Amino acid sequence: MEQIRYKGLHALRLENEYLALTFLPDYACKMASLFKKDSGREFLFQGARDVLTPPPDGAAFSDYDSSGFDEVLPSIDACPYPCGTYLGTPVPDHGEVWALPWEHTVHADGNGLTARVQSPKLPYRFTRELTLSGHDIRLHYTLENLSDEPFEFIWTPHCLLNCSPHTVLVLPDNLTEIITVEHSTRTLGPWGTRHPYPLTQTPQGNPVDMSQTRPASDKSCEKFYFTQKNTQGWCAVKHTDNGDTLTYRYDADKVPYLGVWKTQGGYRGDYNIALEPCTGVYDDLYVAHKIRRAAVCAPKDRYEWNFTMTVGQENL
Repeated sequence: MEQIRYKGLHALRLENEYLALTFLPDYACKMASLFKKDSGREFLFQGARDVLTPPPDGAAFSDYDSSGFDEVLPSIDACPYPCGTYLGTPVPDHGEVWALPWEHTVHADGNGLTARVQSPKLPYRFTRELTLSGHDIRLHYTLENLSDEPFEFIWTPHCLLNCSPHTVLVLPDNLTEIITVEHSTRTLGPWGTRHPYPLTQTPQGNPVDMSQTRPASDKSCEKFYFTQKNTQGWCAVKHTDNGDTLTYRYDADKVPYLGVWKTQGGYRGDYNIALEPCTGVYDDLYVAHKIRRAAVCAPKDRYEWNFTMTVGQENL
């Protein structure tokens, strides 16, 4: 594993003949770059800033880079912790861990990286073990509940992906209905509106295919969830201009829900999408607790799951 500089920060580069990954140890050990060598494609969205500044604990996500792959835990939206001894403890925007200092260890064989972080306010420790193997990036996650009562949480891989009008979502056939969780969007209407997927209509009656990516000139922004659980445990994006694909495979029993984020120029002018498998819905841990759709780790126990990213040219 090579030590380099990346956008002004110390970085680690992990690579093989197919892929090159860049991590920022001083920025919550985030994955800042995922580069496919044969096609020259950078999969991860790169923000406009040439120099990155690590965020302080409790920072607002939108005030910082909003690029690459951040871990989001124990909530996506800012909210009070919903129950037990820690009831009312503030959970920041996009959770805690993306803005906390992590410890990391490079694997002895040089093919991976283990990183961990412990919350200063809530009773959990979070570990990510990552290994690069061929076209696969294999991640094993462990959340440890350090308390004597159940710990509830939402986790999602906040992996912002470069996109174009050639980028399409490829999903299991059983995912046929979505619910919007943006307060109001031109495409999907107000929070809570349900639509068939992938083909639906805007509130103005215009047809739209939600599996497609519109150009940045559309100036739109959407966040939606599928109302069905993703029992097949996979989802993918495909770039139809050259066939490049990125497929996520994960433990469907531990990570049962799927959200999608799209900003087609509508948020800060950014142009990216994100497939967000998650352990709970909808974005807000307090809401997830109330509707009994948060992940729960038993007292003094562990909640573990696998998540694999495969880069290739699969026949999707």
